[in-house]
Amino acid sequence: MSQPSHSRVSRASRVGLGVWALIVALIALVALTFLPTAYVIQRPGPVYDTLGTAQGADGEDVPLISIDGAETYETGGSLNLLTVQVVGNRERTPSWFELLLAWMDPSRAVVPIDSVFPEGVTTEQRDEQNAALMVNSQHEATAAALQELGYDTGAQVTVVEAADDSPADGLLEPDDVITAIDGTAVTSANGLRESIQKAEGDPVDLTVLRDGAAQQVEITPALSGEGDEQTWLVGITLTTEYDFPFDVTIQLDNVGGPSAGMMFALGIIDELTPGELTGGEDIAGTGTIDADGSVGAIGGIRQKLYGAEEAGADYFLAPASNCDEVVGHVPDGIRVFRTATLDESLTILETIADGGDLDALPTCDAS
Repeated sequence: MSQPSHSRVSRASRVGLGVWALIVALIALVALTFLPTAYVIQRPGPVYDTLGTAQGADGEDVPLISIDGAETYETGGSLNLLTVQVVGNRERTPSWFELLLAWMDPSRAVVPIDSVFPEGVTTEQRDEQNAALMVNSQHEATAAALQELGYDTGAQVTVVEAADDSPADGLLEPDDVITAIDGTAVTSANGLRESIQKAEGDPVDLTVLRDGAAQQVEITPALSGEGDEQTWLVGITLTTEYDFPFDVTIQLDNVGGPSAGMMFALGIIDELTPGELTGGEDIAGTGTIDADGSVGAIGGIRQKLYGAEEAGADYFLAPASNCDEVVGHVPDGIRVFRTATLDESLTILETIADGGDLDALPTCDAS
């Protein structure tokens, strides 16, 4: 009787080992699917044209920006604001398999859950905070746009609270209106903060309206933070109220955060001025904005770049303070321009609309 050859036995052993390895791998994969993780996934979210419409609470399409009480003009092209969707939360984190797929997708990012959902903050609380930031962003965007066009917005910077044991504790009170710092009129919370920084720790003299009566308050700022992150603070929370000359309504449900501010401001300016600010082009962008026109950093800019690509945008306006995240991550077919102010953003749009020298515009580069 013939005996099985050594090669056949070895081959059968290898097949058996391969089958067992596959079974173990499948068991491990199933186990990993159900093990909790400490991450969430960021991916491109919906794109909204500030010159177009959005779905209202009743399901009907309404203009994203409505202006009542001032002459408006026809617009063209698109001024797209970008959003980021978060996959997962503290109640349900993505599986390890989902994280693996996201790690391999350049349009997605895997981030620690604490950076999106801080410990002790519920999903509902986070949504409420983001909704409040969106409302404030809309007010700041309206103020920035109207001030750019020469309107008086009647800005009033008011104290919400003074932190315990801070330089302002016992000196400033809730509802105090700060009208001037060292004799210079205060027209925005950001301008007040900048003046405090420029004082570099020297006492600042604030003119305050309290119960309708003016008084002077001297406060010595304290240094807070470490290294390059140090700032001079007086320890107050502020809100800015405006008296706009006409009604500007921004309708955008189910989107939170402050990152759409710059695009709101550009959309408002386009509707209030003759001609097409875009020159008929499809332009996307992102960035917070203050009433003085300063454009600030946002989160998830890489996902927003891919969102702009999916929406068919040809140009992208990125905050200068996000440039280090932009370099090397620009999808094919999109030109990215750097901006730090509303004025710079308008110059970029005018150059695009007029067919000007795009190579002369500021960009994000490795330097």
